[in-house]
Amino acid sequence: MKMKTYLSGAFALALATVSFAWAGAAMAETKTITFLFTDDDQAYVERMEALSKEFEAAHPDVKVNFVSSGYDAVAKQLPVQLAVGEGPDIAKITDWQLAPYYLDMRPYMKDPDGFAKLHGDSLNTLRFPGVNDPQSINGYIASQTFNLPFVNKTLFEQAGEPLPKPTATLKDIVEASARVAKATGAQIPFTMDRSGHRFSGAAFSYGSNYVKDGKFFFPDDAAKRYVTDLYGWTKDGSFPKEMWGAAGGTQYKNMGDEFVNGNVVTYLAGNWMVNPFQKKIGDAFDWTAISAPCGDAGCYAMPGGTAIVGFKRTKSPEAVAAFIEFLGSEKVQREIAENYVVLTGADIKDPQYKLESKNAKDAMAVFLGSRNSVPQAARDLERLKGSSAIYQLIVQRMSQLIVGELSLDETFKAMNADVDKVNEALAAK
Repeated sequence: MKMKTYLSGAFALALATVSFAWAGAAMAETKTITFLFTDDDQAYVERMEALSKEFEAAHPDVKVNFVSSGYDAVAKQLPVQLAVGEGPDIAKITDWQLAPYYLDMRPYMKDPDGFAKLHGDSLNTLRFPGVNDPQSINGYIASQTFNLPFVNKTLFEQAGEPLPKPTATLKDIVEASARVAKATGAQIPFTMDRSGHRFSGAAFSYGSNYVKDGKFFFPDDAAKRYVTDLYGWTKDGSFPKEMWGAAGGTQYKNMGDEFVNGNVVTYLAGNWMVNPFQKKIGDAFDWTAISAPCGDAGCYAMPGGTAIVGFKRTKSPEAVAAFIEFLGSEKVQREIAENYVVLTGADIKDPQYKLESKNAKDAMAVFLGSRNSVPQAARDLERLKGSSAIYQLIVQRMSQLIVGELSLDETFKAMNADVDKVNEALAAK
């Protein structure tokens, strides 16, 4: 039996840069391209590796070096590698600020117009004005995401607590989750991934806007109210401080396994978890997603997405373009959409999502219904240079607040100082 090894951290990214260098002499006629991929759904990761092998079989002159790494390592190290002309040829990314490094594959594709028609306006997400050509094909949007709360329905039923209504505020949701935890003995009433992006959806619902007069401005009064509430919930145990305090600095931490194990009443994540949940949870308990938490400004789902792009540092642009054209084809995109429950950027007609359980079907229906509950300010934020730095400072300072290193006032002052430095760095560039 073939043993598969998936790498994580700096080692995987280092390997992505130097691996197969030895092959130049031994395989002089073979072009080697490195594909760096990360996802929370292990089955999806394995399928992408298999698709890489399928492409190799159809293109004997191309070797695809498939490397799977953890999200945190990719997010932190890939921008650094690309800045010095290193890194993979192709990667799955969530950071739109990598736009200056994209390869325009249009000149190398067999059918660029057909590719552009299939992917439509989603390709504009990758094109930055003044950076990328308005007609460029830099890759494709692999998934569209929305952040919503998942709830353990079985725990709510055992506690005799109704599920939060679509008009529920974050306060309503957290307090209901705390009552359920108290009644059932569940360890964690409410949690979210250790992520500035995950944090931000409710901030917009509270009425926050991270930008003012063309510069980053955080925290405003609405964000301060939100942070104060979160801090209060860590003090009373509704949002256990261990969730964010267990990791250091700006490190990302996924809390999905805690939900799978039945330890969490309510977990704020996104639609990328639907497929892993239906496989891992099985019939252990009933679960679903609920509408975005409401606030003074509205009931907002935080948008996001992933893309698979090629980089102009590659020495084999034709091979990269051919591989992207294969992965982004209607056939492959339909398979990925249906089998892994992914909202693709490609316009796939009537996808038949393989939702094996009522739980998954119900949850996906909520996510599909949330697509119009996204604030434009959040979409704009995703495309602003420096937004990744804002997300990271939120994680770092919130963690220091939660574990007691900073007071509320000190946290707000530190965040203001951090944001000033981001604005200064952007102005200097």
